[in-house]
Amino acid sequence: MNSSAIVARGLGIRRRRRWILRPTTVEMAYGVVGLAAPAGPARSAVLQTLATLRHASVGELEVLGQDVTRRAGRRAVRARIGLLPARFAWTSGLSTRDFVAYASYYKCTPRRAVDAILERFGLSDAAALEMDMLPQDLRLRAGIAAACAHEPELVFLDEPLAGIGDSEREELIPLLRALAPAVVVTAADPAELSGWCDQGLSMVRGRLVEAPCVPRPRARVPAGV
Repeated sequence: MNSSAIVARGLGIRRRRRWILRPTTVEMAYGVVGLAAPAGPARSAVLQTLATLRHASVGELEVLGQDVTRRAGRRAVRARIGLLPARFAWTSGLSTRDFVAYASYYKCTPRRAVDAILERFGLSDAAALEMDMLPQDLRLRAGIAAACAHEPELVFLDEPLAGIGDSEREELIPLLRALAPAVVVTAADPAELSGWCDQGLSMVRGRLVEAPCVPRPRARVPAGV
């Protein structure tokens, strides 16, 4: 196994004559990589490029040891990747089980595995509920279950913890860390990524730069408590 899940060399993304990502060289290690960047077209374009859904304008990109600037490399690696966008709104009317089963079918996962997937992500009791009825943390679990039904080696999660309460967040973080050998997770606020990611990156002036993953500060306990 290579030491880095993703290696970008001079990678740049242009859109309508404007740099979304200026040519950047960066490596993303195995483990959890946190990417702090404002929500918007730039962050989406970077994730889509890293997940092989769009082509870079310039530079080289290796994902899981494959050169994905070539068609053969993209075809070889796509079945090993999972992606969950920040908003997945096409679930209206589907039960949790149907949603996960639908994703499993297109990821060539046996239908008999759906129950095990639901159990792994703590969704067995919510399997019959419609996705629209789920609280946000369970809806996120269902989205992750669908994205990871085929047990990918690399998972991209776009701002998964936005709007999640502190108690649910503490339960979700161990789950996110255990999803795959390599996980890339984004947040608009760098503080959302502090203390639990193994590597930190930020988008600064159109480039990806290393950012320390400092521990989150503990809440102060009033004297006498």
